Amino acid sequence: MKKLVLVPFIILGLFLLGACGDEKSEAKKTPESAKKELKSVVDNQKEDKVASFNYTPKKPVNGTLKGVVELGASGFNSFIVKVDKDSNYEVISKEFGNSLILEGMTNVNEVSKKLKNYIQSIIEYGVKSEDIHFVVSSGAKISDTSKIIINQLKTIGYVVNEVTAEEEGIYALKAVLPNNFKSIAYVVDIGSGNTKISYYQGKEIVGENSYGSKYFQNNIPDSTVSKEIKSIAAHIPKGKKSLCFIIGGVPYNMAKALRTDKNRFTMLTPDVSRYDDVVKRKGKKVASGLTIFKAIAEETGCKRFVFDWDANFTIGFLLALNENE
Repeated sequence: MKKLVLVPFIILGLFLLGACGDEKSEAKKTPESAKKELKSVVDNQKEDKVASFNYTPKKPVNGTLKGVVELGASGFNSFIVKVDKDSNYEVISKEFGNSLILEGMTNVNEVSKKLKNYIQSIIEYGVKSEDIHFVVSSGAKISDTSKIIINQLKTIGYVVNEVTAEEEGIYALKAVLPNNFKSIAYVVDIGSGNTKISYYQGKEIVGENSYGSKYFQNNIPDSTVSKEIKSIAAHIPKGKKSLCFIIGGVPYNMAKALRTDKNRFTMLTPDVSRYDDVVKRKGKKVASGLTIFKAIAEETGCKRFVFDWDANFTIGFLLALNENE
């Protein structure tokens, strides 16, 4: 009888060990398995067509709606996302450059009224008021109107989080780099005020920053910028240089010129001549951004640059808060 009793427990024990093993292997992606998955989601370039990145991120399970608003020089950028306990997220709504409060508006009561209406519009999506966050990026210039906005937000109970360039790079990585590829990839965010490069070193996120795409306004030579960008890109570990997830204003314009579908990801070609028409239309800012992009591509030898249409460093800020809850 004892043997008969033990058999089910032995079988159960083996089953549980197998389940734990599966969970462990899924949680830890090795560089080899990441490369194998990368190969399965990338359609390589054929003739003059750009490669595609057919990856589908995990959707949040039992997610909570959260909102984040970036106070920028040209208006408000806002995102409403559904995020779960494992920081899987889905963008429900996004808006760029909302000129809700015009530059030069100094009537405090009017600013307060507009802010309350704006917050109410986010709440109507189903976001709780305590789950709405405000962020000021490191590259944003704080104007007199911005100061009034920040003070009024504080008055009605909101904290405006000012983030450094290094923090932006870390938040960008959290938002754009899928866990499946973190062992073989790095992240770039080319902004107007600065460029952020980030990657994992062990379990720690390393973030560095340098010139942004508006460096030309300070009469800084392209050669100076290229040299410094390359010196930072050289720090990326060797095993992570062949795949880059990229966001930012200039990469957005690059991706827009190549996009042929509504997929979340668009692969950018490292051949900067493909963006000549974009430079003609958009001017010096894009040309300067391409100098930065080219420097990174040359230093790393990377051929796979993946632009994410849904990611933004402010979403990474939300994910960081989510991890600390």
